Amino acid sequence: MIKAENIHKSYGTLEVLKGVSLEVKPHEVVSIVGQSGAGKTTLLQIIGTLSAMDSGTLTIDGKQVERMSDDQLSDFRNRRIGFVFQFHHLLPEFSALENVMIPALIAHREPQEVEQEAKQLLEMMNLKERLKHKPSALSGGEQQRVAIARALINRPALLLADEPSGNLDSKNREEIHSLFFRLRDELGQTTLIVTHDEGLASMADRKITMRDGEII
Repeated sequence: MIKAENIHKSYGTLEVLKGVSLEVKPHEVVSIVGQSGAGKTTLLQIIGTLSAMDSGTLTIDGKQVERMSDDQLSDFRNRRIGFVFQFHHLLPEFSALENVMIPALIAHREPQEVEQEAKQLLEMMNLKERLKHKPSALSGGEQQRVAIARALINRPALLLADEPSGNLDSKNREEIHSLFFRLRDELGQTTLIVTHDEGLASMADRKITMRDGEII
């Protein structure tokens, strides 16, 4: 699902990634750990096509990323990659259901089909009774589950999560952690997670450790 080879990235004179290579198989949950400044989030942003690498090659779901135009990248990102961040970034004026539907409507999918899928995803997240609630009426854990449903609405090949439970209490943290493995088991979802949480990292199928811009 992911094949990254010899990825380099610098900001000015600071070399953040020093020839990183990794592969992630379909249906695999892989965690990336390391101290702050190790290059984890930069690598995740490059794999998510949110940031360009200086050199190297990156293939996601059979597509060579560096050969795509900006428009092709935007379309690919919307349709094939789902993102979950530490902060949910839900739109406050929209309901949980509407927030989940938005990426699919941007992709010009049929609204009735999108609404049905969004309801199914929110039901899977145990949020069936919260469809019409706005983010301000949801708990932190509920908001993050809405954000995960939103990331899944376009049936992405790859789910990328950056500190997905870092802003939650222990109970909600455990629920979110378990959810990633339900998604693997029930949907066959491939997931790459950057985390400081050793509990979550150790649950993954594989744990990758980074230090000073390299995988060790």
